[in-house]
Amino acid sequence: MCRIYRFMGLFLLAAACAAPLVNTGCAARVRYYDDYHHDYHRWNNHEDVEYRIYLNGRHEDYREFRTLDRDRQNDYWKWRHDHPDHH
Repeated sequence: MCRIYRFMGLFLLAAACAAPLVNTGCAARVRYYDDYHHDYHRWNNHEDVEYRIYLNGRHEDYREFRTLDRDRQNDYWKWRHDHPDHH
């Protein structure tokens, strides 16, 4: 019976340590540096929505932001600084 409690305690400790990693996700960790404004931007779901609005306004098909060359990314960040959030 003591082994079961020891195993459950170890399992609960492991679950408690892993919970913050599962909760944050990878998307919150992606950051891009804006050369023109000299600041960093976090890429998350909200930024992806804004990016899609930007593409729609330019009548361009969706491409993942990370696949764009630096000049295209900088164009987006310039637009982003000039346009408030759409939410």
